[in-house]
Amino acid sequence: MDVAARWVGSGMSQLADATAAGADAGGQALAGRPDPRLLIVFASESYDLAQLLASVRSTAPGVHVIGCSSSGEITSSGATGSSVVVMALGGAGFAVATAQASVAELGLRAAGTQVARAATEVEASPYRVLLLLSDGLAGDQEEIVRGAYATVGAEVPLVGGCAGDDLRMVQTTQLYEDQVLTGCVVAAAIGSDAPFGLGVDHGWRRVGDAMVVTASEDVRVLSLNDEPALDVYLRRLGAPPEAHTDAQAFTRFALTHPLGLSRRSTEEVRMVAEADFEQRSLICIARVPQGGLAWIMEGDDDSVLTATDAACKAALGALGERPPLGLLAFDCIARRGVLGDDGIQREVARIADHAGSAPVAGFYTYGEIARDSAVGGFHNQTLVVLAIG
Repeated sequence: MDVAARWVGSGMSQLADATAAGADAGGQALAGRPDPRLLIVFASESYDLAQLLASVRSTAPGVHVIGCSSSGEITSSGATGSSVVVMALGGAGFAVATAQASVAELGLRAAGTQVARAATEVEASPYRVLLLLSDGLAGDQEEIVRGAYATVGAEVPLVGGCAGDDLRMVQTTQLYEDQVLTGCVVAAAIGSDAPFGLGVDHGWRRVGDAMVVTASEDVRVLSLNDEPALDVYLRRLGAPPEAHTDAQAFTRFALTHPLGLSRRSTEEVRMVAEADFEQRSLICIARVPQGGLAWIMEGDDDSVLTATDAACKAALGALGERPPLGLLAFDCIARRGVLGDDGIQREVARIADHAGSAPVAGFYTYGEIARDSAVGGFHNQTLVVLAIG
């Protein structure tokens, strides 16, 4: 099969009307090229997403579509907001199968297991990857990854991110073919005649002494060092007064102060998404095990941008001498909080520099997924890059 027949395109629109924006971004991504196989959509919830999805699909009738809502969008030309970004994959060298599952109906792990079965439909391809887009507010996202990994194993890398809702932390949206969903995970198994590359890095470092997670329930941290977790967290960080009482102020503050968890061979980062002011607990995006050691983490422009370079180099390095056709970027909204508006433009410019002439598409997430034989699981406040060779 002719590898040269494969192509990747991207498009972005900030038109206010959902129908016009979907047609604009989808048309740019396709650019008249033949045989599209998959459209990947990342969109602001400022749009009517049902109208937007219908419009994107109209640009390539019958072609598979998955996507989700975001907390900001990423393109070759920079980071955007109140926009829609579409990446299109096409050509006979790609094979695609899609799936969706309801977390509410099946549970987290079973939902991951169900969507991962799509990978069996592209088994004939020499290279495969499973792209997962999930509802990060639905519970412990590690369970989705475990369910998917139990199905496909280390042979099929897992990559993706958790949908956002512009930091409202109320409800996110997943897009699957012609459906607009909530509380779900959607997936695209992508087979290819050429390799994929996966890069992961975060750039956070420990601050202060370690703490013992003395009580936790799933994603909720109840106590640290036998004190209410919220009280310890606010006191150690000298949090501003408004973060002690206002939910949105707390979330904005916590974006740049994640928890680091000690693991056997690595250190994982957990985004602190919410505070329970009555229970005095912290609510994270993924499980924080009781009895483990935790640290408060911090980062700055230099450490975060260094991690950006490292993730891109790792992804591209896996392609060998082959130039990328495109890069997909899943960047945590918390990293955006560290860098600020100017900094995120510098970060995306670095990603685009690594991509060269290849298109870049992505979004700001509530958590990132990256698992293969070298890296494992669900990540927070991390950049994950998929290079399409």
